[in-house]
Amino acid sequence: MFCTMLRPNPNISQFQPVIRQLNETAINQIAAGEVVERPASAIKELVENAIDAGATRIEVEYADGGKNIIQVTDNGCGIAADDLPLAMSRHATSKIDGSDLLNIQSFGFRGEALPSLGAVGKLTLTSRTAAGMGAELKVSGGKLSSVRPAAMQAGTRVTLRNLFYATPARLKFLRSDRAEAQAISDVVRRLAMAEPGIAFSLRDVGSDRMVFQVQAEQGDMFSALRGRLGQLMGREFVENAIAVDAEREDISLTGFAGLPTYSRGAAVAQFVFVNGRPVRDKLLLGALRGAYSDFLSRDRHPVVVLFVECDPTCVDVNVHPAKSEVRFREPATVRGLIVSGLRHALAEAGHRASTTVSDAALGAFTAQNELRTYQMDQPRNAPGYSGLAETESMFEAQPSARIEEQPQFVDQHKPLGAARAQLHENYILSQTDEGLVIVDAHAAHERLIYEKLKAQLASSGVRAQALLIPEVISLSDGDMALLLEQRENLSQSGLTIEPFGQGAVAVQAVPAILGHVDVNRLVLDIVDELSDVGSSQSLQSKLEAILSRVACHGSVRTGRRMQADEMNSLLREMEATPHSGQCNHGRPTYVSLALADIEKLFGRT
Repeated sequence: MFCTMLRPNPNISQFQPVIRQLNETAINQIAAGEVVERPASAIKELVENAIDAGATRIEVEYADGGKNIIQVTDNGCGIAADDLPLAMSRHATSKIDGSDLLNIQSFGFRGEALPSLGAVGKLTLTSRTAAGMGAELKVSGGKLSSVRPAAMQAGTRVTLRNLFYATPARLKFLRSDRAEAQAISDVVRRLAMAEPGIAFSLRDVGSDRMVFQVQAEQGDMFSALRGRLGQLMGREFVENAIAVDAEREDISLTGFAGLPTYSRGAAVAQFVFVNGRPVRDKLLLGALRGAYSDFLSRDRHPVVVLFVECDPTCVDVNVHPAKSEVRFREPATVRGLIVSGLRHALAEAGHRASTTVSDAALGAFTAQNELRTYQMDQPRNAPGYSGLAETESMFEAQPSARIEEQPQFVDQHKPLGAARAQLHENYILSQTDEGLVIVDAHAAHERLIYEKLKAQLASSGVRAQALLIPEVISLSDGDMALLLEQRENLSQSGLTIEPFGQGAVAVQAVPAILGHVDVNRLVLDIVDELSDVGSSQSLQSKLEAILSRVACHGSVRTGRRMQADEMNSLLREMEATPHSGQCNHGRPTYVSLALADIEKLFGRT
């Protein structure tokens, strides 16, 4: 006989539970757990407060990854001495008056940052207004000291020591000093991108190292942002980025988007801001993937810095305590704006490819290391000068590449120049006024055919293929509602769906271009994407994938010899076709080499 021991439920007290009010210290520590996850979170809150205070200079200092000391100094409006204790109380703020929580026009608005930091660390708040005297208030573990006079210029300085000393369990969840320092740098850089008119400095006082320092930029929005991004992301990004400026239904999209050939192996260089606030929102990131889906393979990611501006009442920033996620009133409009705005900007770039491709090509060339003295540099009477005459016999060997006997120079001034030769039956060698262009004929022709097929598909629509027997698919009520809301859009793409009783839909037709397709898998993929980002691109992606494969098979094959007029015709069509600078997989279609760089390879400079 087995005996079973009954264990008491740990969630149920043996006695009648008693409801009690938590003390202020415990409340602040709980709030700090939501707002302050790591040192970078604390710095983010303090820097945002400085920006809200109208600062034009913000200095951030830290040591040991922010665990031991954090200090943020600004030249903003400051805090009056009498208001310092109030600033350290929960839900006390100057940002809003509480009458309209939908019209948030500042970074901070909850009034939780300072009391939360004071509850988990040793905080010193020093501030001075333009017309007042400097004052200081210290907070340790939620306990406030008395306000004392302090020497201070106009502005505010917040010093936070021994972060999480009051909650030592949180220290165990922090990463290494190096990882925390990297997170701090990322946070400050993002905020510096959003505010090019403010000077920022970030210093690691532990190692006495200036991590980065940027001065306030002047000029209009695009010129100031271009200058700031050049300092934070490098000149290479600015040289290979396209300005984005689009608007739809009072929502604007500005910023810079990298060329498809200037991409990364991970999504580490995607910066999106909503009303100046840096966010990591799956709707916006999904829109980025949709905009670049035509140009990049799945293992490559675009490099972008984008700013979405809209009426504060059209976006909810109070979704998450960290304020890193937002919710739009019209998400489909925002997504459509990002996709169309980016694709229009990329189309404006035409056949342009990134400069990094040319730099990589030049780096692949190697010259002999030994120093040589060229005959052209020797005087004619120098010893060893033979005075050899150039004869036709010196050039009797047949070239390895096919060249044109009578090249035409009329197209040399064109961006992609005039074709001179075909190398290895695939690569077109073209001469321009500025240098040399090498074109991958197969990749370029593939892109041209793909763009033609897409245009035909857009003009004539997607032809639907009716199913002899409708495919019935069982779905939950929520998934059915999502799918039927997009029924009209799906029908335009060739997919006809009708409700089929309780918990099921019937697929009547599918796009003819897809051929034999797993209808059940197609519909479920669309439902998953609708649930994830609110709109579906799965069907469109499948159609474009089919077109891409058709274009690949229909393009000029490697090994085919091309005539001069064919090569020049391909070059001219590339110049007239948007996105021709990269193939359907994001690889460059041509490499441009400047004549000056070529001459350097031969020591002619």
